[in-house]
Amino acid sequence: MSKEPKKVSKTLLHQPWNALLKKYVSKDGNINYKGFKQDRAFRLYLKTLSTNMPDQNWSKNEKLAYWLNVYNAFTIKLITNNYPLKSIKEIKKPWDLRFFKLGSKWYTLNDVEHRILRKMKDPRIHFGINCASFSCPPLLNKAFTSKNVNSELEKLAISFINDPKRNKITANTIELSKIFLWFAKDFKYNGTLVSFLNKYSKITINPNAQKSYMDYNWNLNE
Repeated sequence: MSKEPKKVSKTLLHQPWNALLKKYVSKDGNINYKGFKQDRAFRLYLKTLSTNMPDQNWSKNEKLAYWLNVYNAFTIKLITNNYPLKSIKEIKKPWDLRFFKLGSKWYTLNDVEHRILRKMKDPRIHFGINCASFSCPPLLNKAFTSKNVNSELEKLAISFINDPKRNKITANTIELSKIFLWFAKDFKYNGTLVSFLNKYSKITINPNAQKSYMDYNWNLNE
């Protein structure tokens, strides 16, 4: 009978995930799902997440890093459970599958995204989580930690918003990722969508710029 993973310190918790991401994710965010599927260290990390859940003593950044890593790791687990496939959309209701357990509770990816991460009121989470598809923000090939989560989300926001494959920006016209349509409310916590974009865009967008949305490519990001 295999032993349950022990409690580990918060500073060491995500080290195995960091090593796995460096091994199986390219700098551009392309993922080697076959590698993850065959790696015992990946299965052990998922179990360790289950036995090391946040409590009231964790800081906001510690919780944010934990749940971002949970979302990304279990999205990869969902793909490896169904691999090979061409798109996450081939899985029936992928975001509503209650397929992983943390502590004593079973979760879906929607639980993590909508009922935990979005409630933290930080729209940058949308650049930190990856839905296994080409049009998603590329998966960061390092683990989020309490120390790096803020700076990495800032870098990811700048990179995603200025990526011409995902957003086409000029002063007077913007063709945006559908992420900005689906989660429009999240980007308007402190102003308008354009004012949010202008925090990160290298081109200053006029407030009345004409807006449209790009097609979303759901092909697997491998």
